[in-house]
Amino acid sequence: MPGETTNLLSSWGFTDTTNWLSDFGYAPLSFTNLTSSPLGNGDALVLDQTNAAWLLYNVYENDGHTNLTVDRGTIMFWFAPAWSGTNEGGSGPGEWGRLIEVGAYTTNAAYGWWSLYVDPAGVNLYFSVQTNNGSGATLLSAPIAWTTNRWHHVALTCSATNSALYLDGALATNGWPATNGPGYEVLTNGFLIGSDADTGLAQARGMFDDLATYDGPLDGDTIGMTYLSQSMVYLLNPGNFANISSAASDPIFDPIFMAIAGPGDLQWLGTNSDCVTSESIWLTNVVATRNGTNSTSVSFTIAGGSNGVPYDVFATAGFQSPTTNTVWAWKGQGYHCNSYRLTNLPPTAAYLILGKPLNSDGDGLTDAYEKLVSKTDPNNSDSDGDGVLDGWEVLYRFNPKNQDSDGDGVMDEHFAIIVTRPNAAGVLP
Repeated sequence: MPGETTNLLSSWGFTDTTNWLSDFGYAPLSFTNLTSSPLGNGDALVLDQTNAAWLLYNVYENDGHTNLTVDRGTIMFWFAPAWSGTNEGGSGPGEWGRLIEVGAYTTNAAYGWWSLYVDPAGVNLYFSVQTNNGSGATLLSAPIAWTTNRWHHVALTCSATNSALYLDGALATNGWPATNGPGYEVLTNGFLIGSDADTGLAQARGMFDDLATYDGPLDGDTIGMTYLSQSMVYLLNPGNFANISSAASDPIFDPIFMAIAGPGDLQWLGTNSDCVTSESIWLTNVVATRNGTNSTSVSFTIAGGSNGVPYDVFATAGFQSPTTNTVWAWKGQGYHCNSYRLTNLPPTAAYLILGKPLNSDGDGLTDAYEKLVSKTDPNNSDSDGDGVLDGWEVLYRFNPKNQDSDGDGVMDEHFAIIVTRPNAAGVLP
């Protein structure tokens, strides 16, 4: 309403990773199986366990302080999933993962529920409410395309006139008014960050940081400015993929088509005579050198393998399990019994892995590249079914998982570059 102000209720920077006190000094009602990560704005809360895990705070403190309002207010936070959505080549959280929740979902709306959550595939966010008298509804939903370890800013506002969801500083969708919701008795049981109250297994599975609540709906400009003021900390964190970019490719067309090939960013240092031939490949003689405070260089030798066979080198700054859920960068191809150097790696963390040259579907991308970088199907040469091989789409900066990369309503095949070369496998139809 005109003249009304919106005030900060509470905030959580998750700097206390022992007792998990809020920034205002309030302790949680209970918690279990929590860890922390340095990949946020300082420490971040990590809630990602195979066993039950939760972090439960009071809605109403004993001294009269209110931490959260559900009928009129704003909740805003940063979140980085430990998964990629199925639309980004991953498997999603695998559960209806709760980001923020009050009460508990029931099929007949007999208890009371207020929840912002993600679907098991990790492709949509939902905001739903229930009362205890059979009334309930999903007030809004919005699609997402999230990948492992990448931070996103989330803000949910609600009032008696509407609800709204903002993602990365921009309005994602408007929703229905928040006129229904859990009653006072349910609110006295507290609210959860990152999981559900019933089992502790419906986990969002990821990192949370800089969570804040307000007693009214913030406007879009304020949310956008908050995102901009905090984004540098998160988007330039060494755990984000933006700090390790893929190298430039020197594609090969004869005798076979390889879209991603060449030395890339690998600097050749020489050969190593003390080397064996093996079906397996591995890195040895690894030496990391810190370059001031801004970057790290790593030198290594590719051991095992066979003569004359190029092996892919991939790098990431934030490793996740399983390996294919991690966001990897292709850094180049090297040969066994040779030593190389990579420069300009993040100063705090970097992980390297080797890939073999197997290309099961003949699309110009190795199976390793498809599993780690493009997240496409290594057994399907045209993952999105648009008539363009995955390798050509990657080479010419199309999206190999979207038939219409530029969103103009025309399938990518109409813009494909047709290349014909003698004996070239993988030539476009």
